[in-house]
Amino acid sequence: MPNDDDLCFLPALDLAGLLRRRELSARELLLAHLDRIERVNPAVNAIVTLVADRALEAAQEADERLAAGADPAALGPLHGLPIAHKDTHDTAGIRTSHGSRLADGVPEQDDLVIERIKAAGAITLGKTNVPEFAAGSHTFNPIFGATHNPYDLGRSAGGSSGGAAAALASGMVPLADGSDTGGSLRNPASFCNVVGLRPSPGRVPAWPASAAWSTLPVKGPMARTVSDAALLLSAMAGPDPRSPIALDEPGSRFARPLDRDLRGLRVAWSPDLGGLVPVEPAVARAVESAAKVFEDLGCAVEEACPDLTEGEEVFRTLRAWLFEISFGPLMDRCPEDHPDALKRTIRENTEVGRRLTGPALGRAEVAHTTLFHRVRAFFERYDVLLLPVSQVAPFDVTAEYPTEVAGVPMTDYLDWMRSAYLVTSTGSPALSVPAGFTPEGLPVGLQIVGPHRADFAVLQIGHAFEQATQHWRRRPPGADTDSGHE
Repeated sequence: MPNDDDLCFLPALDLAGLLRRRELSARELLLAHLDRIERVNPAVNAIVTLVADRALEAAQEADERLAAGADPAALGPLHGLPIAHKDTHDTAGIRTSHGSRLADGVPEQDDLVIERIKAAGAITLGKTNVPEFAAGSHTFNPIFGATHNPYDLGRSAGGSSGGAAAALASGMVPLADGSDTGGSLRNPASFCNVVGLRPSPGRVPAWPASAAWSTLPVKGPMARTVSDAALLLSAMAGPDPRSPIALDEPGSRFARPLDRDLRGLRVAWSPDLGGLVPVEPAVARAVESAAKVFEDLGCAVEEACPDLTEGEEVFRTLRAWLFEISFGPLMDRCPEDHPDALKRTIRENTEVGRRLTGPALGRAEVAHTTLFHRVRAFFERYDVLLLPVSQVAPFDVTAEYPTEVAGVPMTDYLDWMRSAYLVTSTGSPALSVPAGFTPEGLPVGLQIVGPHRADFAVLQIGHAFEQATQHWRRRPPGADTDSGHE
């Protein structure tokens, strides 16, 4: 049996096998992760609420079920695996802050995604840090402060699922859930050398949701390997009558093996989304190197990218409309003498939403349709598109956001995320998978984008790339020391 630190870095699929064969107990596995959290989390600040006693009770119950003769095949796919939930996902009886003093409290019911993860047998050990109301791709808030990148504590872990990504990278959990509107599953995965999947809208149904028909926000899995992300997705995905856009395909499809021969796959790649975005040279080199990996795997590789120009108007307009829906009433309730109770950027984006006109929303919807069909036609010629996830490597943790990329000034806190949010506008599934490191040792992710609702194919392609490169195996500095991260 591996020592506790090595155990904490085993893939979730391996851990699930050990648990089912009773070679490892859920309690032993949980204790190993709680010990690691105690040693590592003070420096990283990824897990902000810990429910150790509650988790130990659940682990004991999981062990007793097997000891009483429960058929291992009848157990949920996540039986006995510890998990931490994003602090914007409501968890019944467990503090959920949303990174804001305006929403900090203890919910009475679980979000649908939490219901499903618990029903699959996972053991909740806590909540992961987020930006205030998950707005922005750098994780800091007025309650818990900033999450630090395990590969360099002076750098950002990304966001908004930054706490989830940092917890995974540093061995505090084998699985974590997240959400993504403009890159919140993908950017932190890229920054922390882990995997994050933005599924097709409706793949993981959301409830409750104030804008249930919207296709911009999605929930999805994070893990250290693509197979582990697929395992978690198998529990999260599937139809539900409470979501009007829920897809009918059962989640169990994603529990199938991901192995696939990629010979003959038609691969398009672009280091800068067809010239639409500035990209740091180290990031662009990682995407080019990834394209060469696919050539070695027997794929037909060509530099190409659909025109994503409309994605800017689509994302900015529809996101502002979502902000008005979500935060307008909250902003109205902020005390007049404390307007800063809500983050400035949230207030500004909400005001943009309030100024939107019917014609502006109409233009965005028409542009959304135009973009969908252009991307659909592109994927008639290619099977997959390779892009950078983030335009930059992890930046200074004390900065709110990068103010320039490759010498190009950024106008606001969203600009540097365009490589992710333009893909959001297409509705395509997109996977962030480890693609290498900068000369300074900072992680860089590859964004693998697939055709409409081709989530399983995207996972297969990401798995093949991961197996060929093995970048995921590189642990953060200090990951094997008793003192945590140096």
